[in-house]
Amino acid sequence: MVRSSERPTPGAPLLQVRDVAVQFQTLEGSVQAVQQVDLDLAAGETLAIVGESGSGKSTTAMAVIGLLPGNGRVTAGSIRLEGEELVGASESVMRTVRGATIGLVPQDPMSNLNPVSKIGTQIAETLLAHGLATRKDVDRKVVETLEAAGLPNAAERAKQYPHEFSGGMRQRALIAIGLACNPKLLIADEPTSALDVTVQKTILDQLGRMTTDLGTSVMLITHDLGLAAERASQVVVMHRGRIVEQGPARQILEDPQQPYTQALVKAAPSVSAVRLRPEVFRVGFDGSDAAAPAATPDISPTSTADHTESASPATAPDNIVEVEGLTKIYKIRGKKEDFAAVNDVSFAIPRGETVAIVGESGSGKTTTARMLLKVIEPTSGAMTFDGQDVASLKGRALREFRQKVQPIFQDPYSSLNPMFTIERIIEEPLTFYKRGSAKEREARVRQLLDDVALPQSMLRRYPSELSGGQRQRVAIARALALSPELIVCDEPVSALDVLVQDQVLTLLRDLQSEYGLSYLFISHDLAVVRLISDYVCVMKDGALVEAASSEEIFTNPRDPYTRHLLASIPGNELDIAV
Repeated sequence: MVRSSERPTPGAPLLQVRDVAVQFQTLEGSVQAVQQVDLDLAAGETLAIVGESGSGKSTTAMAVIGLLPGNGRVTAGSIRLEGEELVGASESVMRTVRGATIGLVPQDPMSNLNPVSKIGTQIAETLLAHGLATRKDVDRKVVETLEAAGLPNAAERAKQYPHEFSGGMRQRALIAIGLACNPKLLIADEPTSALDVTVQKTILDQLGRMTTDLGTSVMLITHDLGLAAERASQVVVMHRGRIVEQGPARQILEDPQQPYTQALVKAAPSVSAVRLRPEVFRVGFDGSDAAAPAATPDISPTSTADHTESASPATAPDNIVEVEGLTKIYKIRGKKEDFAAVNDVSFAIPRGETVAIVGESGSGKTTTARMLLKVIEPTSGAMTFDGQDVASLKGRALREFRQKVQPIFQDPYSSLNPMFTIERIIEEPLTFYKRGSAKEREARVRQLLDDVALPQSMLRRYPSELSGGQRQRVAIARALALSPELIVCDEPVSALDVLVQDQVLTLLRDLQSEYGLSYLFISHDLAVVRLISDYVCVMKDGALVEAASSEEIFTNPRDPYTRHLLASIPGNELDIAV
């Protein structure tokens, strides 16, 4: 029955999960990851499973599609798709089910795309394997599939490799593969966690059209409660492998009954929230706050020499970073025209404060951050850190710079050495720069684990044994190890559930208050930016289109593009309980 190409009647039972338990065998013994899970998904409906990292959301989904790791198995219960039992089904049956009947959009785009195969080739393999294209028309259908997933210039993008895509573009490629066969059930595991809000809306609208027009059901795994409330008809809340609450999405999130659900909803960031800081926001970007005596740091793309000269030495802002006219030009294979990834960008990061850069995927946010980290060299422009020209740093000066400026990368899996234990990963910068004795380094590592809310039992584990959110927390702990002055945060909480996200943002705020840390915060999540940032730079197509205080950006955006970004936030108009 699951192999039938007929679409199920809307509202008819499609997926029935009854009393399912999943167990993993580890070196430390058996771990019961999921217990007594019961849920139903009707044809044409969207079911969202929410909960913190490690709650069993993804494990439940992988049990449905039969893709549990080798050390995991379903030990009890029943999983029926259109009445046919999947628990215990042979691998040949499951291979037929996967793709054609159950589609999957996995969480981590980089580790789920073949790095040596072009994006178009990977989509073509899916279409050909399920008989949905021939060798003659497969190229055309690949382009159509990429366009449906919201990728511009799809014909050209199909010829590129995963490393030539931004994080958001890689995620869209995975979504294209998952939608390629028009499955009856699509399991979307954090499908938009790496996407900016405008592309996120495009993808979610596409999923909505599938639900309405094709009768496709969606199992949405997410930590974004606004997205769950806006897009799902039913919500299941999981905690420690069990379902603690489930029901209609609006009812669950507007009037949660269980304490755990209430805690989740309370921790969810909102664009209407107040900036997370130990003191009240001091000044507006234009200096309009008369109660603040200090001069306003100038981070606008249109700063002038006159403004700089008019500030007296006593009131001049103390900027840890100053960027002027930063430009990065790339040459594109097969094209005469060059591509300006970053074009004439100027801003400053005041010491002890947070500047956020927001914009769509491909707008130049991460490229700007990498130039500041001296990972890639700019084509032109100037950057200073603590008054030193970054481009001229060499030898000992460069080594000191590396210790003072630390990154938190977007993709936690690819930035962690899979052959190292968690302890060695966090300790590595301390060892490399010869910080402290072995005992002092061990104590520092344990303290860092506590700071990012990870148990000490994680020390001997490897990245592959951690959830996406847990891996991101390890990356944050490593960045904090050397007690840097500036942390460049590239989507540091995009993989975290709302409870841990709240903890990490609070941690970053407290560290900033205590040690005077400065942050460059790259994010597509405007609600998170509202909580963490003092100033916001909005980028589009490599250029700054607006720069102002966080308060000004979110209450009185001036540029149409900024207003468009704010209007695209999922669940922005919902009355979520707090």
